[in-house]
Amino acid sequence: MPTLTWSDELALAHTQMDATHEEFVALLGAAEAALAQSHLAGLEAFQALVDHTDGHFSQEDRWMAATGFSPENCHTFQHTQVLGLMREVARVAREGADFGPLERLLPELAAWFPIHAQSMDAALAAHLQNVGYDTATGAIARPPVSQGMTGCGGASCSPASAPAPAETATSV
Repeated sequence: MPTLTWSDELALAHTQMDATHEEFVALLGAAEAALAQSHLAGLEAFQALVDHTDGHFSQEDRWMAATGFSPENCHTFQHTQVLGLMREVARVAREGADFGPLERLLPELAAWFPIHAQSMDAALAAHLQNVGYDTATGAIARPPVSQGMTGCGGASCSPASAPAPAETATSV
């Protein structure tokens, strides 16, 4: 049984983000199941998760860049750190036949993901809604008025000088 399963508690009411997150959870479960069968099958399934995560994080990073997040925001930084770790773990397994880090990382990703989704991604989803961002066209109905968010986009980690998304939308 996978460590993490998709549930309504992970949903953010953002159709595209939710679909991407549901796929992440499914691929994570598939990697866990495959690793239980064999190291090579686990590595192959994990590489599919890495590939998905690269696209998943790149998509969210593009949305942030398009809607007023500064390049040094903590959400993008976390994406860079997690994806870098995933790539390194895959490399160690592939090149060194050391599957210990992979075996340890999968349950850690299952523990990390709900926290990331319910905090940073929830803030991003709210921000996208507040600015009226259309992910299909890139159009922004209500462009943000701030200089750019340097936190994660949530009120709990944005600096006082950068209004949280809800504050930005109401000040327009």
